[in-house]
Amino acid sequence: MSRRLSRRALSLCVMLIGVLSCALIRASSAAHAHADPPRPRAAERGTTGLVQESATARLQADGSLSDVVGLSRTNVWAVGQEDVWEAWQNRSVITHWDGGTWTEIGIRNDASSAGHLRSVAAASPREIWAVGDGHDGLPYVVRGDGSVFDRVSVPQLGSGDWLGGVASVPRKTVAVGSRAEFDEVRRRTVQKALIATVTSKGWTAVKGDVQGTLYGVALAGRTDGWAVGDTGTEPVIMRLSGSTWKPVDVPAVTGGFLRDVHIDGPKRAVAVGGVYHDGGKIAPLVLTWNGRHWSRSAVPQRHAELYGITGDGKGHYWASGFDPGHPGEAFLLRSGDSGWRVVRGETSPKPRTVRLQAVTHVGDLTLAVGHVVDANDRYTDVVERFQPGKPGTADPTPQPTPAAR
Repeated sequence: MSRRLSRRALSLCVMLIGVLSCALIRASSAAHAHADPPRPRAAERGTTGLVQESATARLQADGSLSDVVGLSRTNVWAVGQEDVWEAWQNRSVITHWDGGTWTEIGIRNDASSAGHLRSVAAASPREIWAVGDGHDGLPYVVRGDGSVFDRVSVPQLGSGDWLGGVASVPRKTVAVGSRAEFDEVRRRTVQKALIATVTSKGWTAVKGDVQGTLYGVALAGRTDGWAVGDTGTEPVIMRLSGSTWKPVDVPAVTGGFLRDVHIDGPKRAVAVGGVYHDGGKIAPLVLTWNGRHWSRSAVPQRHAELYGITGDGKGHYWASGFDPGHPGEAFLLRSGDSGWRVVRGETSPKPRTVRLQAVTHVGDLTLAVGHVVDANDRYTDVVERFQPGKPGTADPTPQPTPAAR
């Protein structure tokens, strides 16, 4: 999952940066500037070839999807934002894929519909959580049962708090981000890692001693999980063991940042992000946990930004992101027994930029979401589906369904 750029206060500017280096993901809203869905194509050749197909969840103009979670091939939830350029009009989006149609679901208890939802998680088909920022300057927390969603009040969170990632298992949900704190020594405000947890006993919000921001979180159970982010200059990883979160040793990567993490168990986890270099270029960063320590993995891409990571529980992973060398093509990294390799989407005759902000894997379907930016800087949400088969065998392009509000 989860997420999932620059930083909360200027979420729109952050979206321009695109690397979530402080927390975002692009969005869209009002006029239909949807990309033309290209024909399915073989994304990879050979006996394990994948078929790729582009579609859209049909958000309003200037819309983007930030995160996605799949419970099955016919039960997928995605969140994001519409009207990305209107700071006081942009609206959060929750949309559901039932295997044939995307349907938007409204949020009760909030007329403004927030500003942006950044992350989504599901403990079960009847318990879905999403987090982001609201127009009121407070962290935005949403809970749904699959048919209705409500904004949840969390008294432990305030205006100096920000949430960028969420993970959920039965009887426990964890949201991560940062809390602003004034540093008396340096006489300036700094960000400290923030972890908010809800169980049957209610909410707790703990500011860690770690300076920086957490963007992604994953749980393997109520007592085992990982959270990732950065200090502004290097990656940060924290581990949940029992009921306590503590920072762990991370490979020294100057300029590195992490945006998402996927966990397969006590001996297998993968975190992804990037590394800033001189000239503004970003190299992909993949860190792997083997049960004893985190190590850096080699990837076949010199420059790329990675935002999302998912896996199948069998040692295979998919990372979504953006390749500046091929900005018009959907970009993923896929790993297996032979290491990481690149998976690309269809090319376009029109100038455009495709960023895949998140990815999920259910059954034999890999589904990534994000946005396309055209030559006029108009945003369109995009859904990229990859699955084994021959070109032309993928599910038909979904048709829009009126939003349920």
